[in-house]
Amino acid sequence: MKLTREDIESVAYLSRLELSEEEKDTLTGHINRLLENFEKLQELDTSEVEPTSHVVPVFNVFRKDEPRPSLPVEEVISNGPQVEDNCFVVPRVVET
Repeated sequence: MKLTREDIESVAYLSRLELSEEEKDTLTGHINRLLENFEKLQELDTSEVEPTSHVVPVFNVFRKDEPRPSLPVEEVISNGPQVEDNCFVVPRVVET
């Protein structure tokens, strides 16, 4: 599959890009070379290759979810500008 100069102009128009004539020619060549490389890759037999989402193993590091002591309520609400019944009082943002 080869892209034409008109294809490049169409994509540039949709992307709201202004390209000079020289840029259009350059991009046409670059993209066509990329497509040729992808066509070569399509010739490879990958039937024995297991699908992966990453090329290297990726592991998340999580700490154990264990209960532990938290700050006392009095200490937490001590910095609140307005407190009522151990809760912060904030302006209403939703009308009922």
